[in-house]
Amino acid sequence: MDLLNDILVRLDDGIWGPWLLIPLLLGTGLYLTVVLRGLQFTRLGAAFWLALIKRKEPGGEGDISHYQALTVALAATVGVGNIAGVGTAIALGGPGALFWMWITGLVGMATKYAEAFLGVKYRRVDAKGEQSGGPMFYLSEGLKRRFGGRVGTLGTGLAIGYAVLGAIAAFGIGNMVQSNSVADALNSEWDVPHALTGLVLMLVAGAVILGGIRVIGRFTAGFVPFMAIFYVLAASVVLVRNAGEIPGALGTIFSNAFTGTAATGGFVGVAFLAALRYGVARGIFSNESGLGTGGIAAAAAKTTHEVRQALVSMTQTFLDTLVVVTFTGLTIVVSGAWTFVDEAGDALTGATLTATAFRVGLPGDQGGVVVSLGVVFFAFSTLLGWAYYGERCMDRLFGRALVTPYRLVFVAAIFLGSVTELTTVWTFADIMNGLMALPNLVGLLLLSLLVVQGSREYFARPDWRSPDLTRSGG
Repeated sequence: MDLLNDILVRLDDGIWGPWLLIPLLLGTGLYLTVVLRGLQFTRLGAAFWLALIKRKEPGGEGDISHYQALTVALAATVGVGNIAGVGTAIALGGPGALFWMWITGLVGMATKYAEAFLGVKYRRVDAKGEQSGGPMFYLSEGLKRRFGGRVGTLGTGLAIGYAVLGAIAAFGIGNMVQSNSVADALNSEWDVPHALTGLVLMLVAGAVILGGIRVIGRFTAGFVPFMAIFYVLAASVVLVRNAGEIPGALGTIFSNAFTGTAATGGFVGVAFLAALRYGVARGIFSNESGLGTGGIAAAAAKTTHEVRQALVSMTQTFLDTLVVVTFTGLTIVVSGAWTFVDEAGDALTGATLTATAFRVGLPGDQGGVVVSLGVVFFAFSTLLGWAYYGERCMDRLFGRALVTPYRLVFVAAIFLGSVTELTTVWTFADIMNGLMALPNLVGLLLLSLLVVQGSREYFARPDWRSPDLTRSGG
């Protein structure tokens, strides 16, 4: 097992190192930001109006409202990465890692927009009448229609590869990692047996997952806002109680983003590349921009035009990274918890670091309770979103026949994850994220001009805010 873990760590370091995914993810996001003329900034108000005020469109094809599609995507992304992932990024990359998480989120909004645009444009109806879309469709259909020939053949291979990776990855990032985190949190805070947590989590999540996307959409529409507001309000209390430390914390974050962080307290010090690497890697783990999953959720939405759902979908990255991640990161830095050590003299990391920050910042023992409940809420919601992503990948590979069996296996794995030691699975989840991103980013770059053209045509119409506009052609 040690040998396997060493191999996975080396592979993870290569994939997420400074010469592969980090420049590719940031470069793709920056490129899309430029060619889309900063759309994530200039159209952000309209995007939030569609997402949170308009919420649904009459007459649009799809399975759930575009607000529900947004909450499904948020359910999948606002997970343990927003608690443990931020703690890990700061523990390994210093406070400057938070800056690079912000940059990843800002340019990632353009990436998420493109994924959702293509997800809706090339979606299809499965054998049960439900929508299927995402990289496993726009890589094949989009590249075939756009280029034909060898590029189209390459697109088919990339699409199948993505579907295989997505169906497998759902058991890591979207399942066992999440249920294990819930079991650990409840056992640590209230001595709840891991097996009991796994059983309850499996039954409750299974009741939603087996109902399909319409049940998942209705559930996340109510649950996701509740869990996000609960967590942000708790973090706000910490920040208000430490308001005088916020300017200094921001200064530390910005300066350390480019200079690295010197050793202080229990923190051993890191160079600039560590801040960049862990900020980008944990940022992607949190908001999933570049993984292509945003296109899968967007494809289920009832919408009259791909641009409209793309605008809605890009707000997911903003809410995940620029809001929830920011509150976690600032809480860790202003509390000073990132310099603390445990009883063995080791620096704190992951969820332990975040929990310590809340314990320091909140009166009594409320901090531990808040983080434990946050882990439960966030991880549970992630189970729901990734169950849908995995089943759509299975539909692409084998058709509708294996969707229900996949759901059943996925639900059973929830219990397995809660009672199993998952040191290796965390690394495996990182690797699968990276491998999913590679074919998706290739597709986004090759189809980027199609996204640009469709967007410009849509925004050139004087009535583009009207819900009555029909989809553009393929």
